[in-house]
Amino acid sequence: MTKDIESKCLEKGVRLTEQRKLIAKTMSNSSDHPDVDELHQRVSKVDSRISIATVYRTVKLFEEAGIVEKHDFKGSKARYEQAKDEHHDHLIDVSSGEIIEFVNNDIEKLQKQVAEKLGYKLVDHRLELYGSKIKK
Repeated sequence: MTKDIESKCLEKGVRLTEQRKLIAKTMSNSSDHPDVDELHQRVSKVDSRISIATVYRTVKLFEEAGIVEKHDFKGSKARYEQAKDEHHDHLIDVSSGEIIEFVNNDIEKLQKQVAEKLGYKLVDHRLELYGSKIKK
């Protein structure tokens, strides 16, 4: 099971103020990939004193510590998710903006084969697919 952001902060020695704890908890409880504005709206419902600048600084701190990952999906603001222990890719619905996480072993094998064929050992990758729902 993936540890929550607060636990990862403690493991990595990231100092947690009450505001940072609230931001960490809110991000951990997010089932989507919020941008900073969305995250600020969510934490403001609990503590209206938290500024957007505090959210920006905290997210950047978490990102630099490897606790959250930043995604710059085409045509949208930077979005964030808790850094996962297991690899996954993303499918982005260009109509709704919905982001779907998935793992496909065939794609993983093919990417390794392509790298090897070109004389490389694959050490990391990020796959983003963009599409729209097929109307039935």
